[in-house]
Amino acid sequence: MSKGTTDSKKPLADRMRPVTLAEFLGQEEVIGEKKLLRQVIESDQLPSMIFWGPPGSGKTTLASIIAQRTKSDFVQMSAVSSGVKDLRAVIKQAQDNQAAKKGTILFIDEIHRWNKAQQDALLPQVEDGTIVLIGATTENPSFEVRGALLSRCRVFVLKQLQAEHIEKIINGAIKDKERGLGKLGIKINQAVIKQIANMSNGDARTALNVLEYVSSISKNITAKLAKEAFQKSHLLYDKDGEEHYNIISALHKAMRGSDADAALYWLARMLEGGEDPLYIARRVVRFASEDIGLANSKALEQAVAAYQACHFIGMPECNVILAQAVVYMAKCKKSNELYKAYGQAAQDVRQHGNLPVPLHIRNAPTQLMKDLNYGKNYKYSPDHDYEEDQQYLPDKLKNKKYLE
Repeated sequence: MSKGTTDSKKPLADRMRPVTLAEFLGQEEVIGEKKLLRQVIESDQLPSMIFWGPPGSGKTTLASIIAQRTKSDFVQMSAVSSGVKDLRAVIKQAQDNQAAKKGTILFIDEIHRWNKAQQDALLPQVEDGTIVLIGATTENPSFEVRGALLSRCRVFVLKQLQAEHIEKIINGAIKDKERGLGKLGIKINQAVIKQIANMSNGDARTALNVLEYVSSISKNITAKLAKEAFQKSHLLYDKDGEEHYNIISALHKAMRGSDADAALYWLARMLEGGEDPLYIARRVVRFASEDIGLANSKALEQAVAAYQACHFIGMPECNVILAQAVVYMAKCKKSNELYKAYGQAAQDVRQHGNLPVPLHIRNAPTQLMKDLNYGKNYKYSPDHDYEEDQQYLPDKLKNKKYLE
């Protein structure tokens, strides 16, 4: 992480990486004046911490700025390409540094990709202060970082950059003659810059990569050329990450709230982001019973039919099938009576254990069982008045009502 690199062979996004806090745009809530993170960076008194945020939000850039300022030995590792063997070498180096009264900061990019054994191997050194850990992750650290390690780190949440921040970054890259494209004489109007910023989905790296690509094709950057450079929509949707759960939750709650338009939007976010349509269809099937249930029994039929149709048609043709199912669910009258009733029954099972089945409703296939009064006095319902009193619940739960 060399300061002010002008190596033209490096990608524009790397060359334009801020080297001071003054150059760092966005994240004022985390790195603004008098904020804790800014104070510990400026004082070089860093605790172990984790930067959690979407791609291009500045996690690695903050690590780069720390590398410029710290007097400690700064070591960078990628969780993708580094293993326990590499970590042991860093630990040995850190122990030598500690003996020489010098600190060691270890930056691990994509720390969520490290497995349990790798994270556990690091824990003792973080715990005793031999290593100050800085981890960067796009995934929720509550799920991806071991609890023991997470408890020893401060988590700083970086948000998606706003379009106006990315516009400033693009403008800076166009004007900068040392690290940027200032010597190329690029012609681009502010409307196209705004378009690139908006299409980048808050990812500064994506914006700079697109800018670098189009500038290599033409010095006159038009809206059409910029759009083609993206090739496809850069939708923020990680099928294995937290955003996956955020969006399926949004779809579920929009259907529950009877907002068909919002439900369609979240459905489109998932499908256009590459989600498996059968996953969505399974969630709709669940919704049909959990949130509609007895209010409209045909909802389950619609949901199952949508799943089957998606199974033998696939994407992209099944998108309208899921749209039909999602809108139907949103417009249905809602009832969670079944959901609550089952929850109460399950609670009784957990609380009371294996309560015995009343003798009169036990099956009696053998004479011994008959002698033990299995099935005795059972009233066969079709031959009796349905309203005639007969107990079906265990004695301890006699007359218990789960359904209104």
